[in-house]
Amino acid sequence: MYPGAIAAVSPDKPAVIMAGSGQVITYRRLDEESNRLAHLFRAAGLRPGDHVAFMLGNHPLFLAIAWAAHRSGLYYTAINSRLQAAELSYIIENCGARVFISSADLADVAISAATGTTAVELRLMLDGVADGFESYEEAVAGQPVTPIDDECQGADMLYSSGTTGMPKGIKPALAHAPLAEPGMLYRLIQGLFAPSADSVYLSPAPLYHAAPLRYSLTFQRLGATVVVMERFDPEEYLRLIEKYRVTHSQLVPTMFIKMLKLPAGTREKYDLSSLKCAIHAAAPCPIPVKEQMIDWWGPIIHEYYAGTEGNGFLYVNSADWLTHRGTVGRSLLGTVHICDENGAELPAGEHGTVYFDSGITFEYHGDPDKTRSVQDPLGRGWTTLGDIGYLDADGFLHLTDRRSYMIISGGVNIYPQEAENLLSVHPKVADVAVLGVPDEEMGEQVKAVVQPVSMAEAGPELEAELIEYCRSRLAHYKCPKSVDFRAELPRHPTGKLYKRLLKDEYWPARP
Repeated sequence: MYPGAIAAVSPDKPAVIMAGSGQVITYRRLDEESNRLAHLFRAAGLRPGDHVAFMLGNHPLFLAIAWAAHRSGLYYTAINSRLQAAELSYIIENCGARVFISSADLADVAISAATGTTAVELRLMLDGVADGFESYEEAVAGQPVTPIDDECQGADMLYSSGTTGMPKGIKPALAHAPLAEPGMLYRLIQGLFAPSADSVYLSPAPLYHAAPLRYSLTFQRLGATVVVMERFDPEEYLRLIEKYRVTHSQLVPTMFIKMLKLPAGTREKYDLSSLKCAIHAAAPCPIPVKEQMIDWWGPIIHEYYAGTEGNGFLYVNSADWLTHRGTVGRSLLGTVHICDENGAELPAGEHGTVYFDSGITFEYHGDPDKTRSVQDPLGRGWTTLGDIGYLDADGFLHLTDRRSYMIISGGVNIYPQEAENLLSVHPKVADVAVLGVPDEEMGEQVKAVVQPVSMAEAGPELEAELIEYCRSRLAHYKCPKSVDFRAELPRHPTGKLYKRLLKDEYWPARP
């Protein structure tokens, strides 16, 4: 299925509802808007395999623009709307975009970035005009609302978060399949979460991120309604479930933590009985947090482990998680291997780098060295996302940490995720990062950087309380030796922590 097929049957059904404004984009409008833009792409000379880019907030037409590129057989790059001009310019230039689309609320950074790009032939601005940009609305107004003659499926080419060095585009192979042909993600979502045309999917995260974008498009293939939050607020999220009788949603663990820290009366105020599947991914979920969520919402919590690269997919439901606490699931796509630093495979229970053997290929656009760095050193065709973990006796994967975040103190490997998970549920902690900082004697020392619930409490007493809290529950060598306090930690809107930015503050410049 695809929007045109849904529009032919249910033209007035909401395809998108904007949570804040209440604006509705029907399936008829979604189909017509995407068709007009697809015709404009063809008129501009774009053919399957060419590239477009767009930088938008959670705009009412975000998904229509993505559908236009997808049904035109193009690569499309949705760009983080929080980037600065230099970062934006780099991505537009690097991906080779021939068309760039933005909106009036982002005009300043869009103008600064777009003027320096060489490949862009057409610049469009939503909700207004700006120097160097044409009005999006005027440009598409005269285009047909019927499909282009050569429709075929394109693919997103999204960029890594860029926490170290410049971000890298993750470029999949382009199949040029018929538009109506379902892909792997569609089949996984149908098989695991049983959505239908009657489903209502609540998306609380920025749509430029891989999971919100791909899941929203997939639910629209089914004819479901997608409710888009302009920004996440924990109580508003609960209110929207009740208001729209939401059936499916996808979150990240930081959203769970924020909802759990709401007053009990607030959490109990809303009717959440319509919710059938709460899906989470993107970051490790502390065991106590997930236990509390299952207690609160029941066994409707589903977790998967995958990456934008699309090279693997693991899944676990609530029942299996409760018997394998802390797991991120078993593989539903290929085989998972745990290997040492030389590529030798390790037995169950031993920690090593997690590799996927799925037969799916990808490249980091324009960076063959990075592409090679994630490939199996023994040439077996396996790839990794850079995580460390182990398989238990039943084949469930448990992640230990990111390979790049491991702390080596006095020759001992320490995985900071354990202390992070513990501190994240402390009642006085709003957010936390644990990292290694320089230590003359031990090489590295464990430090916690904490965003307290109240900055007024930040100080030596809270530092001592948090250290003791860890030491009473973890081996002492895994616990922070010191705590620094911040008003806010650097997080991506999807919940991913920019730990590299914190580490760079503590480590002196080095080759």
